[in-house]
Amino acid sequence: MSTSSVPRPEPAAPSRPLRPPALSRIARRGIPEGALPALALFAAVRLAGILVVILANDVRGHPLLRTLAHSWDSRWYLHIAAQGYGHKIWITPTGAVQTDWAFFPLYPALIRALTTVLPFTPGQAALIIAWLAAGVAAYGIYAIGHLLYGRGVATALVGLWAVLPHAVELTIAYTDSLFAAFAVWSLYCVLKGRWLWAGALAALAGLSRPSGFAIAVAVALAAAHEVVRRRGRVPARLWAGALLAPLGWLGYVLWVGGQTGDLLGGYFTVQSAWDSRFDFGVGSARFVKALLLHGGGVVYPAALVIVAAGVLLFALLCLDRAPLVLVVFSGVLVLLVIGGSGSFSSKPRFLLPAFPLLIPMARALARTWRTRPAQAVLVYGALALVSLTFGAYVTAVAHSPL
Repeated sequence: MSTSSVPRPEPAAPSRPLRPPALSRIARRGIPEGALPALALFAAVRLAGILVVILANDVRGHPLLRTLAHSWDSRWYLHIAAQGYGHKIWITPTGAVQTDWAFFPLYPALIRALTTVLPFTPGQAALIIAWLAAGVAAYGIYAIGHLLYGRGVATALVGLWAVLPHAVELTIAYTDSLFAAFAVWSLYCVLKGRWLWAGALAALAGLSRPSGFAIAVAVALAAAHEVVRRRGRVPARLWAGALLAPLGWLGYVLWVGGQTGDLLGGYFTVQSAWDSRFDFGVGSARFVKALLLHGGGVVYPAALVIVAAGVLLFALLCLDRAPLVLVVFSGVLVLLVIGGSGSFSSKPRFLLPAFPLLIPMARALARTWRTRPAQAVLVYGALALVSLTFGAYVTAVAHSPL
């Protein structure tokens, strides 16, 4: 594994005529060649996903858009945006007291800001932020793919990210797309050696989700690797970026601790009321045992398959000798999914930001496109069909937590 910007580029494309002036101007402005078609593909797939969800709601007699903006955790974020923290609790049947302190502040703060300056409802603002963030994240994924492997793999990488089985959660009022946007661009800045930007974006990612811990670890370890590789002769901005990276996540955890009267343990006590803790895989093992013994409908077996696929893809990513920062980021997210407790139906979306897991598949798909394009289209079409169907099912039909 290496932190090199270009570990192993794909074979060069055949020579082609000079690009027209418009594309030359785009290249000078820093937009990678081929980014616009890739983003158009991403937008088309995710728009189709939204339309399929609306159709499923219509068939079931539900409000057409309500499940996009008011599903599960979305309600908590909207309430925080409207009322602030400390005004909503939920007592579970087992007596656990769940509070809004479990939810990180950046997303509701942005919702509040947008509704303050523009005539949107909180639900509309939440969806606009999620959709824009998903587009920004997709562009960052393309930029990383283009930097490391070229246009073909970058396009395949964005296309595969769009058709993940749980990609519908990029277009509902959840924090996954916002976290992905900051994390992806932080990773890009590490690969480009822009350490201050990497640290600042990692800090913002840490204010978005509890899994912001993953990008902080990735930036810090990449910086440490660079220090060792260069025998300590690194610029001060590298140290500053590494120190900045965990401040968002750490700051919110300590703030919740201060609110509860237990500075270091308060946040984790709050999370334990949601059955969310790192138990080294005990909860996951119990879930798998129960699923094998008693079954679990559609959502839970699908979640198990997705998580297992994530573990396999992580092994392939390591064998692919991907840059260290990408391996660490994906590895921490996989570890949090396997080692954490909580509802197993929610685990697939925790892997959504781990786009580097798709790099081996993207390289294979790009090679197939060059030699057997019809087969590549067939494979991608099948993946898109599964993604759209599963996304509509978990959003509009199933009652399992997202």
